[in-house]
Amino acid sequence: MRELVVLGTASQVPTRTRNHNGYLLRWDGAGLLFDPGEGTQRQMTHAGVSAAQVTRICLTHVHGDHCYGLPGVLSRMVLDGVEHPVDLHYPASGEEVVRALVSLATPGLDLRLHPHGGPGAVAADLEVRPLHHRVETYGYRLTEPDGRTMVPERLAAAGIAGPDVGRLQREGRLRGVDLEDMSVPRPGRRVAVVMDTAPCPGAEELAERADLLLAESTFADDDAALAARYLHLTAGQAGSLAAAGSAGTLVLTHFSSRYPDVALLAEQARRRAGAATVLAAQDLERFPLPPRRPGRPGGGTPGHP
Repeated sequence: MRELVVLGTASQVPTRTRNHNGYLLRWDGAGLLFDPGEGTQRQMTHAGVSAAQVTRICLTHVHGDHCYGLPGVLSRMVLDGVEHPVDLHYPASGEEVVRALVSLATPGLDLRLHPHGGPGAVAADLEVRPLHHRVETYGYRLTEPDGRTMVPERLAAAGIAGPDVGRLQREGRLRGVDLEDMSVPRPGRRVAVVMDTAPCPGAEELAERADLLLAESTFADDDAALAARYLHLTAGQAGSLAAAGSAGTLVLTHFSSRYPDVALLAEQARRRAGAATVLAAQDLERFPLPPRRPGRPGGGTPGHP
């Protein structure tokens, strides 16, 4: 299963209908929990997801609305008897804060800390890029390895069928026939997470060819001065980010409490999002990974983070 479970969508101040941040990306057998803000443990219960599903935790930065739920989530995992190791990724400058939060959790979890201080891969298929915020901040992108999709007509013409198809895929050549001649390239699926930031090259790199782009949309376009002051995105800027990167689906989140109705923000993003589908997230909403777009066919074996 591949889906994004939204646990909270509020920025800084939670509201009656919006919890602090929290996003669980279910990716086959893995579960990546991004930015567990205050109340995430309770939101997971409401969403019907288990803490045991979490295999990796990723913090974009150490502002409270993005990490104060960490001790509760870790403690719940111990209470539930989680035995698998859990990797925790975070900006290196937040080491003191992260260790303080971890120290508050119930001991007993095989938690492995992975600070990062620059762009690049932090795990298999998972990479970070620096964002532009008031503290050191990184966005994340999970990328499925590229593969190839078999073309039935070519296989039939070459007389390759049944178990021989799998053999060709494994070995790359069979009875004088190359895998490349029987297939077409299949770009890996991409999910990007861009939280607190002003427009910057790192955000653009993360959004490039993202099938699903989760992006902050703290302010409406009319409040662009506030966005610039606090180094956040407006709704229109989030839409432009999706358009520039040719993203497939843009999911807006991290809304200021000044907007009880975010329909306006979604509309502002749509005006500048190009061909991207724009959705404004609600707490506890689930977003399946969108179908492959034209020109990106196929199924295949997924990669794991």
